[in-house]
Amino acid sequence: MLQPRKVGPRPRLHLAGSDPALDEASAAASRTRTRKAWLVRLGLAVAVVASSYGIWHLLVGRNFVSTDNAYVSAESANITPLVSAMVTAVRVRDTQSVKAGDILVELDPANARIALAQAEADLAVARRRFRQSIATNSALSAQISVRGADIARAQARLDAARAEAEKARIDLQRREFLAGSGAVSGEELTAARKADVSARAVMVEAQAAVNQAIANRQAARGELAANNATIAGSTEATDPSVMAAAARVDAARLDLERTIIRAPINGVVTRRQVQVGQRVTQGVPIMLILPLSQVYVEANFKEVQLRRVKVGMSAEVTADIYGPDVVYHGKVAGIGGGTGASMAIIPAQNATGNWIKVVQRLPIRIELDPRELAKHPLRVGLSTEVAIDLLGD
Repeated sequence: MLQPRKVGPRPRLHLAGSDPALDEASAAASRTRTRKAWLVRLGLAVAVVASSYGIWHLLVGRNFVSTDNAYVSAESANITPLVSAMVTAVRVRDTQSVKAGDILVELDPANARIALAQAEADLAVARRRFRQSIATNSALSAQISVRGADIARAQARLDAARAEAEKARIDLQRREFLAGSGAVSGEELTAARKADVSARAVMVEAQAAVNQAIANRQAARGELAANNATIAGSTEATDPSVMAAAARVDAARLDLERTIIRAPINGVVTRRQVQVGQRVTQGVPIMLILPLSQVYVEANFKEVQLRRVKVGMSAEVTADIYGPDVVYHGKVAGIGGGTGASMAIIPAQNATGNWIKVVQRLPIRIELDPRELAKHPLRVGLSTEVAIDLLGD
């Protein structure tokens, strides 16, 4: 096997009559000049770059503020059942796109149907009672007329009783006058006296009958007034009892409709927490729908960057998912009312003496162009970079 031959440094040849020291000095001087030339070039390059950056910052850079502390957000829709019932069907899954009105979940409608039937029965009873009140009104009016006739009959009997009483009184006086002469027997006088008492009793009874008939008419008038008060100015549709029963029917029908849970907006289903056979409780969320066509960016800028930022300024957004080649255009839609630290559930409090100032960040809402979102959809929570044009509007 051949071994590689080691090659050592080639011996330097010196021409006859040359000085090695002078050659070394010349080479060192040449290297020094080359190094100086490169340093000058580097300095010129740094100066050009610095000048270019200064000019760019003066003309462009100072009119922009940017941050990479920005994330995609959306006004999500919490899906919560409005009635408590058992789940009989789940029509969607996580990550599925839905449109407004699509069926998400079906609940057992048995109890709601029973409640609706009961409410409809109560409405029928209320309507029947109103019709009965109308009929009672007519009956009471007729009864008043009948009571008037009763009074007339009682008054006639009273007049007859008075006439009979007057006749009995006169007969008694005549017989008492003749009793002293012996023309009238004692038995006849006793009978006259008895007839007088009986006639007066009949007259008193007739007077009581007249009073009773008058009282009966007054009572009928009172019942008529009370009945009129319950139906005055009302129809069957506007009667309070009927309206209350109709409202209960509407509520029961609404509860029945709510056993079918539908999507309120267009979006993507996420965080589905419901299964068939599960009993859901009214007001407890079961899933979330994110409207990806209406997402926005929440950019957290340092407080020192917001001196010139105003609502309506133009902004450019790039998302890490697509890179810098895809640029979204939007506008500043709002400036947060407080920093994240101040809006925390437990705000930071430093009561000691070792306080250190920390630059705070304020959330800025950036609304994006819907057409650009349709071409390049974004998902909630994605990282973005935002630059606001301080001269744009």
